[in-house]
Amino acid sequence: MFLLYAYQYCTLKFMTELLSQQQSEGIMAIDELQAIVQRCQILEEENFRAEDFNLFQVAGQKCLEEGYAAQLLEVIQNEKNKVIVKNMGWNLVCPLVRCILSYKQEDDKRERCLKILDQLVQLSNPKELLLGVLEQIEQAPGEQISETIMLLLQPLQTVILKLHGKKSYSVGLSLSTILNRLSLLPVPYTKDQIQEDKLHLCQCCNAVVDFTKPFVDEVVKNMKTSESGERELKEELLKFCLKSLKYPLLTAQLDQLEDIEEHPLRHFAAEILGILSDIGEFTPAVFSHGSHSQNWDNHEFLDIDRNDSVDSLACLSYLVFVQYIGIDCFPMIFSPSYLLQCNMLHVEVLLKRTEESILAKGLDLFENCLLRMDNNSLLHQYLEFRNFITASQDLVKVMTLCPIEDLRKKSLNVLQLYIDKFDTEGKYTLFRCLLKTSNHAGVEGYVIQNIKNQIDLSLKRGQDNKWFTGHQLVSLLDEVFCLPEGAETDLLQSSDRIMAALNLLRYLVIKDNEHDNQTGVWTILTKVTQNFLKPLHTGLNMSKAHYEAEIKNKKENRRESHTSNTVCSVTVSGEKMPNMSAETQLQVLHSALFTFDLIESVLARVEELIEVKIKAVTDENIGVK
Repeated sequence: MFLLYAYQYCTLKFMTELLSQQQSEGIMAIDELQAIVQRCQILEEENFRAEDFNLFQVAGQKCLEEGYAAQLLEVIQNEKNKVIVKNMGWNLVCPLVRCILSYKQEDDKRERCLKILDQLVQLSNPKELLLGVLEQIEQAPGEQISETIMLLLQPLQTVILKLHGKKSYSVGLSLSTILNRLSLLPVPYTKDQIQEDKLHLCQCCNAVVDFTKPFVDEVVKNMKTSESGERELKEELLKFCLKSLKYPLLTAQLDQLEDIEEHPLRHFAAEILGILSDIGEFTPAVFSHGSHSQNWDNHEFLDIDRNDSVDSLACLSYLVFVQYIGIDCFPMIFSPSYLLQCNMLHVEVLLKRTEESILAKGLDLFENCLLRMDNNSLLHQYLEFRNFITASQDLVKVMTLCPIEDLRKKSLNVLQLYIDKFDTEGKYTLFRCLLKTSNHAGVEGYVIQNIKNQIDLSLKRGQDNKWFTGHQLVSLLDEVFCLPEGAETDLLQSSDRIMAALNLLRYLVIKDNEHDNQTGVWTILTKVTQNFLKPLHTGLNMSKAHYEAEIKNKKENRRESHTSNTVCSVTVSGEKMPNMSAETQLQVLHSALFTFDLIESVLARVEELIEVKIKAVTDENIGVK
């Protein structure tokens, strides 16, 4: 019992001494602050030394850290210290921000610190305070970036409004610093992430818009003036809008919430487009595509930032034409084909990216522009523009290389929509281009199926369609009925294209009589037989023999090893198959043989039809004689 009492006594004594020591240190901090203040009160402003600044900062920081913010506030509010605070007060921004962020919202100490910050904003040198505030934003740790920015936005705004001479530069520097720091934060992607907004990015973005409002109002008020200061301020706001479109809006998923109007970044997007409209740059920005920059007032700005702004302008078009944000500000006097032309560069920019959200934006923008048009209304002359050709190639890349199934399917749908919008000559040109550039048997098979559909339409309409009948079609069929490497072509790899070509040939032989020969297929039948059918026969025989030999070897190896679970590899068509069990490899090899049998059966049917047609014509000619 005695030991317990002794322990309690010692603990109490230690706590009392510690508290006394802290109070003593706190009093010392206050005394140090009073001492430096009293010494500086008798000095002229120009006689302040670097040592005085350091002592004031250290003493003020100690007061804040030890809970004597009230006493520090009294010192700052003292009229006698006005000159001191003006010159030295900005040094307290760093410890102030640190203390404010460490206190809870309802803590009285936080309120006192906020009052001190407000007094510093009112009394300190604006230029020095601006740099001090921006320094705190730049040094904020990742998890406190948004919180620090939101804390300092109002003080920053007040300080800049005091800087009449260098306002434009200060606004630009502040917005650039803020966006550079925010860009380090991940953009909320899923529904839960958006609603939680863990790092307060969405909330901070909307707060930054509020920060810009007095500067936007100033530009709007002086829109008709040609003063360099107003032009510079407008330019800084334009840069801010473009940077905001690139981050966070380019990667933001604006359709994740059931009520999309509640999406905080959608609200931010609307505000950004509102600023563009207010400063008179909304419509010029929408129509600034490629080298067509004549719509912009500030050509020097474009020359500097054109490469950096392509993503931003692509995002802007997506927001306007897909999300319909700011659509009320857009003049609805342009034809659908012109809007498509304006957006093709933006589509190209978005489709070349690999991020899911950005690729989806490109597909949505392309689809939206196409849906505005009637089928067969897009003139073939548009394919003279590079973007109209590369757009189809970009779609093919998404279809064949993108790991996300939904985007691959969407890309295929958009490609078909794109084909449907062209006039007949445009479809013909696009088919020829895709056959030459896609380098993918599945895509080539899909194009050949589209060619078949266009031929069918031409024959059913009974109209003279020179692009899918006669001489022009013959030229296109030369691209279809061929094997790139003759009999040595990888038939398994090219099976989709080969099957589509055989089905097209079967269709032409059935639908087009030799007497009519509308498609010209009977004119080139000998060439087709020589360049396509015979090499295909040879290739099938070689491929089947190769795969049958592989199957035989695999079965023999399996018997020798007495197990079907042995993992091994096999080489097929010059390529090593991935490691798999012998049983699985046999299944793959049998599947390949089945594909060859299928091609062979269609090939036999085509040759049978050709023979029947030729015999019928021969018999008819004999009968006539």
